[in-house]
Amino acid sequence: MRKIILILLLICALFFKGMAFCEDLLWQEIGDANLKATALLIHPENNDLIYFASAGTILKAEDSGKSYRTLLLIKGQDPKVNFLVFDSQDKKQIYAATSQGLFYSSNAGLNWRKVFKGKNSLEKDCQAVLALDGRIYLGTGSGLFISRDKGRSWYKEKSSLSQKSILAIDYNHKNPEYIYIVSDSGLFKSKDRGESWQEVYLALAIESECQEDNYEEDIREEEDKPALKYIYCQKNNIYLATSQGVFKSSDEGDSWQLISSYGLLSKDIKFLLVNEKEDIYAVAANAIFLYRNQRWQELSLRLIADEINSLALDDEDSLYAACDSGLFKAESTDREVSTKDHLFSLYSKNEPAILEVQQAAIKYAEVDPQKIINWRKQAARKAILPELSIGLDRNVTDLWHWEGGSTTREGDDILTRGRDAIEWDVSLKWDLGELIWNDDQTSIDVRSKLMVQLRDDIVDSVTRLYFERLRVKYEIDNLSIIDRKKLIDKEIRLEELTALIDAATGGYFSRNCK
Repeated sequence: MRKIILILLLICALFFKGMAFCEDLLWQEIGDANLKATALLIHPENNDLIYFASAGTILKAEDSGKSYRTLLLIKGQDPKVNFLVFDSQDKKQIYAATSQGLFYSSNAGLNWRKVFKGKNSLEKDCQAVLALDGRIYLGTGSGLFISRDKGRSWYKEKSSLSQKSILAIDYNHKNPEYIYIVSDSGLFKSKDRGESWQEVYLALAIESECQEDNYEEDIREEEDKPALKYIYCQKNNIYLATSQGVFKSSDEGDSWQLISSYGLLSKDIKFLLVNEKEDIYAVAANAIFLYRNQRWQELSLRLIADEINSLALDDEDSLYAACDSGLFKAESTDREVSTKDHLFSLYSKNEPAILEVQQAAIKYAEVDPQKIINWRKQAARKAILPELSIGLDRNVTDLWHWEGGSTTREGDDILTRGRDAIEWDVSLKWDLGELIWNDDQTSIDVRSKLMVQLRDDIVDSVTRLYFERLRVKYEIDNLSIIDRKKLIDKEIRLEELTALIDAATGGYFSRNCK
């Protein structure tokens, strides 16, 4: 018995330790917050060298993001850079897949030229590119194009890929002859560097969520097949991002295994990244998750962003995120928990705790759960009170007949109106069935649902503001004196966040800051 208890304690300790370090990420903004980052590329041998894109602009930082300069400004209607990639052999050669064609630089971004423009708007919309061993594989909104002379000439793939929208391209690192393509209708594989293609079918047995019902496994029908989003090849395995989770293949794509979704907020994976240790980073439900030790952990709890477009890792396994709110860098995930606790207590000292701020916001917005509870009690008590009815009536039909017996006297033998009769009544009525259920409960249920949604929105908003404020305080402390402009911007942002929290809590936050 003692051994069993010790084993359980050890398992719990490992579990909570895993949870602690996975959540231990401090996100630091390394780009202008006004730039919506859509693509990201980090030099594999120089962490200071970062390329990223915002709308139709490609920028470069040579000092880990402290400063950056514009390399290319793409012209056209609503230009967007979808993907950035190095040539597999020469990291000075960079390719940019954009909505206005494919651009190429041979000198680390100093000069650019368009090497592919397409015949129509769909072909012009380049979404994925791979430069491998002198060949370029270009995925567009209308098929796959291949160049065997580094972009001087192109030919369009004539197979079933000719009209597909290509979403992602990668190659097998152990066997570069194998090329993989994700399209809007499926996964394709080439074993001969793109000379021929075959479709890879994901015949996946989906296990029932409810094991107690003992549902038999079955092959998904056509309409239930997972939508493919992205592919990433590591040395030993291939990983596929789909609308039903992440799939893994260890045999060059011949068979696939569904990775556990335990810990994910959503199975709809938009983007994924895998390091050499086979740790999987995925973007789902506008959040970043890490798959390690058979479970997913969210890494973006302190990241303030509504949309995450791309991820990247440097050679130290530091994580970068290109978001609609800018470009961010996180510390390595192998930091100690004590560091987290120390930093958190340091920057939240003399301020209300997050739970106190959340409660203040709920109280100020009058969306406390107790309000619904009181409504239900009052609705039940209402049935105890009777329905009171008061009636009042006036009777004017009373008549008097006067007969004096005279036949000559005036005023004899007449009919006159008598006195008015006032009638009134009081009645009490109970509907005992309303003690169990009444129509007001239905209205309360509807209002309860709306209140829960509103409360969740308020709590989510104030939580993000609270932790972004802590992050800005941390960034201010780590800015150098020469970064005066950025320091002023951060201080203004800090005051802005404080004002927003006060607006959500009725001034509670500032009143309780010591």
